[in-house]
Amino acid sequence: AGKPMLVRYDLPAIKSAVAKKDVAKRPANLWRYRELLPVRMTENIVSLGETVTPLISVLSPDGSEILVKDEGRLPTGSFKARGLCIAVSKAKELGVKVMAMPTNGNAGAALAAYCARANIDCYIFCPDDTPEVNVREIAFHGAHVWRVNGLIDDCGKIVGEGKQTTGWFDVSTLKEPYRIEGKKTMGMELAEQLNWTVPDIIFYPTGGGTGLIGMWKAFAELEAIGWIGSKRPRMVAVQAKGCAPIVKAYE
Repeated sequence: AGKPMLVRYDLPAIKSAVAKKDVAKRPANLWRYRELLPVRMTENIVSLGETVTPLISVLSPDGSEILVKDEGRLPTGSFKARGLCIAVSKAKELGVKVMAMPTNGNAGAALAAYCARANIDCYIFCPDDTPEVNVREIAFHGAHVWRVNGLIDDCGKIVGEGKQTTGWFDVSTLKEPYRIEGKKTMGMELAEQLNWTVPDIIFYPTGGGTGLIGMWKAFAELEAIGWIGSKRPRMVAVQAKGCAPIVKAYE
């Protein structure tokens, strides 16, 4: 139907099986929320050390508190590692042998790194203006990487058309349900770090918006199992000037 699939869980069963105090005793990584993640068997977990990232307090000009979640502590240096960690782990569990995606850089680096750890073949297509450091990082991890004479949507078309002949698994934004599951761990970490409450506002750097969807889903699931209340944050999508379709449509 041209819409993203969402993973659904037996939330009443999770509510009776695990408590907040159980999570608090676990290692400080995203797998501490494993009951709300889609990987069934622990042997299929593909991990590069996805730590719980810290909240760093800074002051705004009016004296109110702003908390910065430092996602640069994650493997390959960006929040993209969350989504690709779960997507590759689930792909391994499902027996996927080849994965492919378009990328502007950071997501491709994360996919390449996790595929290398999982021994999954990886094909990545970058726009021709992708920074050299990103292309080299992807190649360093052993992925097959190309620069495409065009933009990210041109890369996406290549991946979409290629899966018909190559059989690779398309892990493009919102083309599969598992990257959202990885990104939602940002929301779970935020809630836990704020003593099981949510912020008033979340400002989020946004391309396709997987992280916003994931955090919103996390808060809904946490409320369903009784770990947080009904309050929700305002969610602000902060986009690059060259990728602002809602703003352009509004104007």
